[in-house]
Parts: sequence; C-alpha cells; structure tokens
Amino acid sequence: MSLACLLALCLVAMALPLSGACSPGGAGQGQGTVIGRDAAGNPVYAPTDEIVVATMATEDLLPLWVAEREGAFEKRGIRVRIETFQSAQELMAAIASGEADFAMTDPLVAATLSAAGTPVVMEWVTLGATSQQGRFGIMTTPDSGIKTLRDLAGKPIGVGQNTLLEYVMDQLMLDAGIPADLIVAEQVPKIPVRFELMRSGKVAAAVLPGTMLALGEKEGMVTVAEDSYSRNLSQSVMVSRADFSRTSQGEAVTALLRFIWDEAVAKVNGDPLSFRGLLVESASLPEAIQESFPISAYPKAARPTAAMIDPLLAWMLAKGYLKAPLSYDPMTGMFKEA
Repeated sequence: MSLACLLALCLVAMALPLSGACSPGGAGQGQGTVIGRDAAGNPVYAPTDEIVVATMATEDLLPLWVAEREGAFEKRGIRVRIETFQSAQELMAAIASGEADFAMTDPLVAATLSAAGTPVVMEWVTLGATSQQGRFGIMTTPDSGIKTLRDLAGKPIGVGQNTLLEYVMDQLMLDAGIPADLIVAEQVPKIPVRFELMRSGKVAAAVLPGTMLALGEKEGMVTVAEDSYSRNLSQSVMVSRADFSRTSQGEAVTALLRFIWDEAVAKVNGDPLSFRGLLVESASLPEAIQESFPISAYPKAARPTAAMIDPLLAWMLAKGYLKAPLSYDPMTGMFKEA
C-alpha cells in the first residue's frame, strides 16, 4: 500500500477507536518494519528518523508531554524528541535552520517565518480554540489607582513589540474605546523583567501570559483585563516546516502526531489533575502556583480558522511588522502573499 493511501486511511482513522481497521499502528506501515506487537495486539514498527518538536516551557504542549511520558510515539513507530527552548528567537531559528521539524508557537511567529522565507504549515491549534483556553492579560499593582483599561490611556504598558501579547493588548484597549494614539507600549521584551517593572511601579501595567498572571494574583497584583472574557484573540499552534510536512513521509508523520495529540487530549481533559505533576515539571511553573494553576481543557487537532488569523495579519501589516500583505488559507494552513 502506498504512503498516500496510508495517509488517507489514517486521516479517516483519526475519528475511529484504536481497535479500528487502521489504528495508529497501522499507519506506521509506511514508516518501518514490524518488530512486534503491543499489549493490545497492535503492530509495533521500527523507529524512523527522529522527529524534533521545538517548544517553550509552557502549558500549551501538555498533551504531547503526556504522549512522550506514556511512550505513545514509540508505539506508533515514530521517534520524537521534544526540545525546550529558552526564547522565541531560538525557537524560530531552530525551525528556520531545519533543526526542528515541528514547533509549538503562535500564528504571529508562523506568519513572520513564512514572510521571511521559511514557509510553515499551521497544523492545529494547541490552545485557543475558544477564548477560555489559555490566558493573556494586562496586570497592574493594587495601589496603582488603575481600575479599568480606560485608566491606562496614555500610560506606559510593558510589552514586547511584534508579539502576540502586543496584539492582545491593542485589541483589548481598542475594544475598551481607547484611541490607538493613547495606547503607549513600553518595549520590555523579557517577560520576567516586565513583571518586575510592573510590580515595582516603573511601568503602569504589563501584558503577561497566564502563568505570570497567576503568579501576580497570588502576590496581590490586579488583572485589569484578559482575553479569556473577550473575543477569542489568541491561539497557540503546532506548526511544521513546509518542506518536511509536504513530503509523503512528512504527511504520514503529521497524521500520526495529530492522532496522538487527540488521544492525549482525551486523557488530559478526562482527568486533568492526574497530570499536574507533569505540567509543573515540563512547564517550569513557579513554586507559588504549582498547586493552584488551573489546567486548561485542550482542543482536538484542527487548523486555525480564517476568523482567528485574518485580523492578526491585518494588524501586523498596519503596524509595519509585515512588509507586504499576507493571506491565510485555512484548508492548507499556509500563508501566501496577498
């Protein structure tokens, strides 16, 4: 059977139970030689070349960490190494250089890579299928006198330029009726530094991800606004290098990863507290929030919609972060010049 046929069968099998005619093990026929059977009787295949998934230390990748811990990759005949990077710049460099085949990142980074000559495919949303999944917000100190976003008009807000956090800040402020010329972004690229500047009152507020918001709230800081209670403004996504995923082998590997993701999502969503220890370890959660940080519900693998991506691309162009317009095709998950 050809890889193309195997891929088609496995895409159908993603909706079937593991005992179906084309179980994830069955897809591995295109990947290697049968070397045995697992406890359920599914064939186990010899590992192929190692697949590298790049990520930051973040909650967004929990289902794949679960899959890694439980040996799900090996059972499906693929070797996967999850590599954690310390900065978005390092992660982007790994994808651009070919060091990584997949990366957990965000649509802004994906668009930036594509515009810079490294085409990527947004394979599925890891968090952010709904606004309640994942959390970005604007935080201040309890004695700042800032109660609403309107109180921040004309005041410096710590944020990293050309980031999804800046996009969320702008949209929250604009939705609150604050004119664009009164949104004052103070460039503070490093999130821990941004948090400290906010806590010490050196900036009026800071735009932060969910872990830092939770840490600040534990210390008495105040979240003025967040995207969990607004429009669905932010997503994290699993991307692949187009030159890898658009090969027959890459398509088969991607289909397996999507299946493995969905299988792990069902486990996490079914009993999230049992995976708290793994989340604490893998996402390097600060000690103060290790027992209280909420574990998100994760979505099944599906590409971002045009409604999620098109406003972000328009914002990037208006801010000058794109030199030319890009359009997004939700059927392929890819960008092209508009």
